[in-house]
Amino acid sequence: MHGDLQELGRAVKQAQYRQHRALESGLSAIGATLAQWDALRAMSRSPGASARELAAATFQTEQAFGTLAGRLVAQGWIERRPGRGRRIEHHLTPSGERVLEAGHKVADEVLARCYIPLSDGDRETLLALLQRLIAKDA
Repeated sequence: MHGDLQELGRAVKQAQYRQHRALESGLSAIGATLAQWDALRAMSRSPGASARELAAATFQTEQAFGTLAGRLVAQGWIERRPGRGRRIEHHLTPSGERVLEAGHKVADEVLARCYIPLSDGDRETLLALLQRLIAKDA
């Protein structure tokens, strides 16, 4: 039993690793990394979010996200604005919006290649199964 579970865990990790490598390669062509594009995507979904919220959304520590956000500010892709109290809000700049959109195109192409061996039905099933696993932990 545990051998099958370990094999399943390894297969999920291999698929994720392959997907991340392909995304990193594709995004490098537009001058971004996967972590940067993921941060821009999170900010687009939650304009004005705090570093704590964005760190959680991008699976990073607050410290790691703060370092990343500093680089995004230096690149002119985001800006930080004062919010209520001590809160600092994060917003995309027009340049960041352009990088985000270019990243969406890259991701669509890369992910289409990653999942081409699966039929539409297989992809729907895989998504449903993964969402069920994620919901179990929520």
